[in-house]
Amino acid sequence: MTSHTRPDPHPHPAPHAGHPADRHAGPHPGHGHGHDIDWEAMAVHLEREAELHTPALERAAAWVRDLPRDGHGPAGVTRILDVGSGPGVITCLLARAFPRAEVVAVDGEPALLRRAEARAAADGLDERVRVHHTNLPDGLAEVGVADLLWAGKTVHHFGDQQAALTRLAGTLRPGGVLAIVEGGLPPRFLPRDIGLGHPGLQARMDVAYEAVFADMRASLPGSVSTVEDWPAMFAHAGLAPAGTRSFLIDLPAPLDPRVREHLHATLSRNRERFTDHLTPEDLRTLDALLDDGPAGIRTRPDAFYLTVVTVHTARALP
Repeated sequence: MTSHTRPDPHPHPAPHAGHPADRHAGPHPGHGHGHDIDWEAMAVHLEREAELHTPALERAAAWVRDLPRDGHGPAGVTRILDVGSGPGVITCLLARAFPRAEVVAVDGEPALLRRAEARAAADGLDERVRVHHTNLPDGLAEVGVADLLWAGKTVHHFGDQQAALTRLAGTLRPGGVLAIVEGGLPPRFLPRDIGLGHPGLQARMDVAYEAVFADMRASLPGSVSTVEDWPAMFAHAGLAPAGTRSFLIDLPAPLDPRVREHLHATLSRNRERFTDHLTPEDLRTLDALLDDGPAGIRTRPDAFYLTVVTVHTARALP
């Protein structure tokens, strides 16, 4: 299991790519951004988030696997590209969902790819999982063709998303499927009134995130403003839209320690990124949530975790 590949802010480089604007955590596609990122810490964050989302992602992979195909079923999928793979949690998930396929984790960050290799070996999947290090999207030309290309929280890290989709489409064999994870719903994990500061902190963090995300998009090389109508964008890339589905992650209170640790890391990242977008009162509230006292996210009994993953699919024409 060897070769080359990538990371995302969604906190998911990608791209899952490493830009500080990303809410879901991930690496960057390899445009030279994120050189100051602690990739080992990012890998832990990305792994923990993907593991929390695994039940929903398994349902998503099963849905993609069972999409109607012209004359052949899942057994016909022999090669999969996980573009913007990060540390390989989803790469391995795809290998389990498609037991006859070679799965290639493609990413621009070597530290993340090393984690993907180690995970595949630990899961007994190293015979079918390999990694490929390259800058994205330019490096797509060197990874070969595939029956399925999965891009989780990756496309939004490319300045020109439409051009990126066209490049992704070009890697598909006739009848192959492109599945991208974009949109969905942001995680909810706090009640409206948490007994600290002004009610509605989570909604204000969402507004702050959108501002930071917009700045991130505008700063990307070759940034193009695009209406994110994914079926229309697929059609423009020469693909046939094949459907969109959303998958719920619902972890009610009380949360176990691993979820709380993920939320603590997310809030810590938000505290740094949203300094210019939140009021001093809201920043003090975030400080209290990060504290290890009874009001902190690691201990408070009312914390929950609720989010939605949305997958958009399209098929290459025969």
